[in-house]
Amino acid sequence: MRILDRYIFRQLIVPVLGAVAALTAIALLSQSLSQFDLIVERGQSAWTFMRVTLLSLPQLAGLIFPIAIFVGTLIALTRLQSEHEITAVRAAGSSLMRLASPMIRIGVWFALISLVSNLFLQPLTARAMRGEMFRIRNDLISSLVKEGAFSTASSGLTIYVQRIDQNGLLRQIFIRTPEANGKDRTYVASEGKISNVDGANILIMRRGSTQQVNDSGAITNATFDETSFDVSRYFSSDDFLHYKEGDRYIHELFFPNIALDWEKGNRTKLQAEGHARLAGPLYNLTFMLLAIVAVLGGQFRRGGYGQRIAAVAGIAAVVRILGIAAETASAGSVVMNVLQYAVPIIPIVICLRLLHKRDSKRGLARSQRMSTLETLRPAA
Repeated sequence: MRILDRYIFRQLIVPVLGAVAALTAIALLSQSLSQFDLIVERGQSAWTFMRVTLLSLPQLAGLIFPIAIFVGTLIALTRLQSEHEITAVRAAGSSLMRLASPMIRIGVWFALISLVSNLFLQPLTARAMRGEMFRIRNDLISSLVKEGAFSTASSGLTIYVQRIDQNGLLRQIFIRTPEANGKDRTYVASEGKISNVDGANILIMRRGSTQQVNDSGAITNATFDETSFDVSRYFSSDDFLHYKEGDRYIHELFFPNIALDWEKGNRTKLQAEGHARLAGPLYNLTFMLLAIVAVLGGQFRRGGYGQRIAAVAGIAAVVRILGIAAETASAGSVVMNVLQYAVPIIPIVICLRLLHKRDSKRGLARSQRMSTLETLRPAA
């Protein structure tokens, strides 16, 4: 039987991995379109764009894996059934549960991979993405400086840059700083670059001049080859890096620091996220068994299994929607967390019972045929 297991494994793993690759490509495309403003509006590099897009993939694995398993298993089983390979194995005396054993193991392996991803990889990448997005939002060049447009900060600082190179070099700079008694100062420079020095954002400008109104009302003008300007004094942000539920590790979800107001007030929501991380991998096994039942859970049909597959696909969609609803409801009540496990486990139990029931009926029919042959043999 090990030969049979290896053969079924090879027939299933290829379409399942192909479905994973196809759905991952679709997810990457969707994420890249949603993050495209990082380049268009924020002036970030292509590497930053790709990094943020790739960091979001572990969070999508919980949705990609079950669907890929369902689609890949349906493709493999439909082909095996249409070529009568499953019929031959069944005629040789193999039970449905024995036939489904290597398929269920694939579902269990994907569930374990998804569990490891939920516990370790997802919070790691989510924190990295959160930090990257925080850096982008608070980047002076991306948040304040707009290429070819005058931008004014809340402090009154006005800055104009004709062009921003990919390396962050600013071309043709104009700056007006608000001063007391209307004695504003202006800077004009051919180029400059913002650097971080001891936590302060310093704009280093080259080949320019500065003008300011003095006490007598006259305008003083001075030229410079290079000068530095502390932009941090005129730019302030109340934003701070805050990790949400999806960014936290499992121990932080079940044992939050109740000394902090936010974690104390969102304790139920954090626990709901923790249970969702543990219950989510079960959908891999659920969708695998649903696909098996869709093809092998009924009588053989020469015309195909379109209606049965469509019905089971609808059931799979309902199960996943109920799982999302259970997770949402659990954010408001701790007791509802039981549903997060019940929603994927109940279809697993039902599918296993259906497969076992079909095996029992087949075994009973075989016993009746053997009994009939034994009865007729003496009469012959």
